[in-house]
Amino acid sequence: MTAPSIIDPAGVLGEALADASPDLMRHLLSTMIDALVSADADAVCGAEYGRPSPERVNSRNGYRHRDLDTRVGTIDVAVPKLRQGSYYPEWLMDRRKRAEKAMIAVVADCYLAGVSTRRMDKLVATLGITSLSKSQVSRMAKDLDEQVAAFRTRRLDESGPFTFLAADALSMKVREDGRVTTAMVLVVTGVNADGHREVLGLRVATSETKTAWNTLFADLVARGLTGVMLVTSDAHAGLVDAIGANLPGATWQRCRTHYAKNLMDTCPKSQWPAVKAMLHSVYDQPDEKSVQAQFDKLLDTVAGSLPDVHDHLDAARADVLAFTGFPREIWRQIWSNNPNERLNREIRRRTDVVGIFPDRDAIVRLVGAVLAEQHDEWTEARRYLGLDVIARTRTPRPAAGDLPTEPTLELEAA
Repeated sequence: MTAPSIIDPAGVLGEALADASPDLMRHLLSTMIDALVSADADAVCGAEYGRPSPERVNSRNGYRHRDLDTRVGTIDVAVPKLRQGSYYPEWLMDRRKRAEKAMIAVVADCYLAGVSTRRMDKLVATLGITSLSKSQVSRMAKDLDEQVAAFRTRRLDESGPFTFLAADALSMKVREDGRVTTAMVLVVTGVNADGHREVLGLRVATSETKTAWNTLFADLVARGLTGVMLVTSDAHAGLVDAIGANLPGATWQRCRTHYAKNLMDTCPKSQWPAVKAMLHSVYDQPDEKSVQAQFDKLLDTVAGSLPDVHDHLDAARADVLAFTGFPREIWRQIWSNNPNERLNREIRRRTDVVGIFPDRDAIVRLVGAVLAEQHDEWTEARRYLGLDVIARTRTPRPAAGDLPTEPTLELEAA
């Protein structure tokens, strides 16, 4: 059965075209909203407007006008008044918040995209909105605080154990005590039991110190972080110490990209292309035994001509090659912090427009919302690591003495 039409499409379109409105979409949306509100009020009255009916329980008594901010501009909504009681389309507008909920989401998305409140006036003007102030935009943005707080304090044991972690930090400009300083944003990500990546923790600190990282990792453990077997990061001393203090039993993988930059500082510029090529050849090997053998060749090659490079490589060997203790097919995902660097670029893209944050709470609000958004995308995306690989990783490797040996045949005495 076809529902009765509440508007005449041809008539509405003809009227809009006859008026030569510069904003056809806003006119059409306004007409549709008025028609829906009128039909809803008719349902409350028990009969259509202007038609006598024995089923009528109420009648109209004029209109009151309310502004509705939408994505196509501000619309004047004619809300019918009733002779008895009152009617208000709460399915369309909040009584005290007249901005359409979708409009609030758009403004929040603009804030997440890095649009500052100073520039929001121009943004809403292009949308045709005439009643949105900077203070309203700020209040809408602060609505994100509860969501970010819930995201940052959620329990982790529900999706654990987290076999692999990655930790990194990036700097932000913030205004404190009347001057512009640098704050460090510490971020930890991990791979959950289902093979998906998650953003586990966020902390804004004065500097990247052991105390700051200790606080972040201690919070993760308190929220249920367990089962960590490998943590990939750069060689910041405070970070490495915090990993050892809070995640006993976890192996530290020194990021191969960061390590190459550190090694380059000890190598003569003319020799670096050759050393870099040999270092890359180590990572190109097909198995753990071949990786170790190729690393030995690299050490032998540079021992005589580049003693500083030799010592640097020898000292970092265990940390740079920690990935070899895990299945070959996931080496690319765990031997560097490149996945987190891509996340950092996305954060930068959203925050560079802001430039200087007014306070640390603003950093947490924006970066936390960006991370929550990225977390949701990872949840819906395909698995970062396969379940079979995670299962094999978590299966204890047999010790050398536990390896099965070939049976021996005893010679019978003649």
